[in-house]
Amino acid sequence: MLHEKHAPTAEAFTLVHTHCEIVWGIAEQLLSAPHLAHLDAELVRAGCLLHDIGVYRLYGADGRLDHENYVRHGLLGHEILEAEGFPETLRRFCSHHTGVGLTRHDIASQGLPLPPADYLAETEEERLVMYADKFHTKSRPSAFLSPDEYAAHVRRFGEDKVTAFQALRAEFGDPDLTGPLPSGGSVQRVAGT
Repeated sequence: MLHEKHAPTAEAFTLVHTHCEIVWGIAEQLLSAPHLAHLDAELVRAGCLLHDIGVYRLYGADGRLDHENYVRHGLLGHEILEAEGFPETLRRFCSHHTGVGLTRHDIASQGLPLPPADYLAETEEERLVMYADKFHTKSRPSAFLSPDEYAAHVRRFGEDKVTAFQALRAEFGDPDLTGPLPSGGSVQRVAGT
């Protein structure tokens, strides 16, 4: 399994792989909407399960995550999948899912440690993976975020990011974060979320 191959520790594997499985559960639930029946569910599943593989490269020898460079995890994942021989279609799920999309302007204005380019989800499948990812954090403890909580979180990056998130909500709908997810995982909210 690709996650086991690249995870530097069992703890890192559990954190990242569990998150990817949860994101797939959220996306799978959203895919049940009749207006999304035309999407390629297997491609969405692969994108969900691979989107954060680059996080493993941010762990130091001491087992700590390099939070300062976390924004790079998408490009690092893209590199891992390229080295593993995966097609661009799958690699883009890594490099184009951060936030609600990163633009060349975002990178320059925020001084982000990324090559200047637009890293925006383009296909419906890419947008769905990016959107489903917004509802679960890998922070400790990991937590689910409601759509309103994520909108409040992303506001610090500008109203245009809130507008982009609201467009994703209109496109895909709100997930039900109160019960079991289709893939068998369950939603466990922490106090205050």
